[in-house]
Amino acid sequence: MSVLVTGVAGFIGFHTAKALIARGETVLGVDNLNDYYDVALKNARLDQLAGDDGFTFEKLDLAEPGAVAGLFASHKGITRVLHFAAQAGVRYSLTHPDPYIESNIVSHLHVLEACRHASQFEHLVYASSSSVYGANEKLPFSVEDRVDRPVSLYAATKRAGELMSQSYAHLYRLPQTGLRFFTVYGPWGRPDMSAYIFTRAIFEGRPIEVFNRGDMKRDFTYVDDIIDGVLAALDRPPGDDANLPPHRLYNLGNHCCEPLLRFIETIEKAAGRKAELRMAEMQPGEVKETYADIEASRRDLGFEPSTPIDEGVPKFVAWYREYHGV
Repeated sequence: MSVLVTGVAGFIGFHTAKALIARGETVLGVDNLNDYYDVALKNARLDQLAGDDGFTFEKLDLAEPGAVAGLFASHKGITRVLHFAAQAGVRYSLTHPDPYIESNIVSHLHVLEACRHASQFEHLVYASSSSVYGANEKLPFSVEDRVDRPVSLYAATKRAGELMSQSYAHLYRLPQTGLRFFTVYGPWGRPDMSAYIFTRAIFEGRPIEVFNRGDMKRDFTYVDDIIDGVLAALDRPPGDDANLPPHRLYNLGNHCCEPLLRFIETIEKAAGRKAELRMAEMQPGEVKETYADIEASRRDLGFEPSTPIDEGVPKFVAWYREYHGV
C-alpha cells in the first residue's frame, strides 16, 4: 500500500515524503510545478527524492476534472493521502484570487471525492493554516476558537477546505485530520516566506521591509517539528463513534510567540551581517500576532516541538548558503 503526497515538490510535501521513505513507506508524489515561485527550487527538491526506490512522481494538476480519479484508478492501493497541494501566500491572494479557488477549493473537492470512492481507504490528512484564526485577538489560538472572521481570501479558502472535509466526514464517514500550520521555516523553505525573504535581502545587501513597524509576533515553527506532527497525525486516524464524524483539527506550532525583530536579529547573527530595516505599515490581509495552543496536539498526537529559533534559524541560513553558493 502506498501513501499519496500531493504538493510533493513543495516545502512541507518534500520533507514529508523524505520522512515517509526513511521509515520504509512507498510514496506516490504529485505536483503541478506551477511558477508561483522559482520552479528550479521545486525541481531541486524532487531531485533529492528521485534516487529513492520507494518514490514515484507524476506531474498532475488536481484541479483538472477527472485528474485525481484517474490517478487513483491507475495506482491501485492508495489507502492514505497527505494533501499539501495548495496556493499559498496571503499577499498574493490580494492580486491573484483565482488560483486560490482552483487550488484550495476545487482541488480539495477532487481529493475528497477520490478518497471517498477508494477501496479500503484509511485516512486523509490535509494542510490548513493558522491564517484561519483571522482577526481573533485571544492568544494563544485554540482549535476551539471561532474562525469565522478571515482577513484574507487565502484564509477563507483554507477554512472552506476544513468545512468541506467536515461535511464529507459526516456524510461518508471519511476519516480526516486537518493540520493548522504556524509559520513553518527551515531548509528547502519557500522563497515567499519571511525567513527566506529576510536572509536573501541580508546577503544581497538590500533593505528588509518590516511591516507594522516591527510590532508583530509569529509562532515560528521548525520544519522537522512539523513533520513529526504530520506523521503522528497520519498514524492516528480519528475514530468514528457514529455521533461525532471522524474529522479532527489540530494546531501544529512551536507554542512560542516570538517578536518579529528578534527573529530578524537571529538571522543577522547566523548570517554574520546586519540587516537594513525599512519600517512599513501593516499590509492588508496580515495579522499582528500568531500563537498556537497545542494542548490537543500534545494529548492526541504526542506532538512536542523542540526547536527554538536560536537552533532552527542557523540551520536554515546554513542551507541557504549552500544552496545559493553564498
